[in-house]
Amino acid sequence: MSNYFESEDLKKFGEIGRHAKPLADDFFRYYGKVTGTDGALSKREKSLIALAIAHAERCAYCIDAYTTACLEAGANPEQMAEAVHVAAAMKAGITLVHSVQMNNHLDRLVL
Repeated sequence: MSNYFESEDLKKFGEIGRHAKPLADDFFRYYGKVTGTDGALSKREKSLIALAIAHAERCAYCIDAYTTACLEAGANPEQMAEAVHVAAAMKAGITLVHSVQMNNHLDRLVL
């Protein structure tokens, strides 16, 4: 193995139930219902959300899977890039908003 992430391993995702098949079956049913069909959100919108989250969570397998899923659902590269930028902006904002906690604590220490 040349590195931890091997793109071929994504094909093994279906094997997650090797030692807990009922739990894996439940997961895949739920996952399919949530991501596999149009609902209040279109399958394209769901794929773009998943792609953005894949980047935010740094899951190389998910990035590969949802890059493909986005294209298959009709998203274009510009939409995909924008979704990733939304995730990046959210991560930055989430980090920065926690500085309120630091400031609150500083106010208690300094006063």
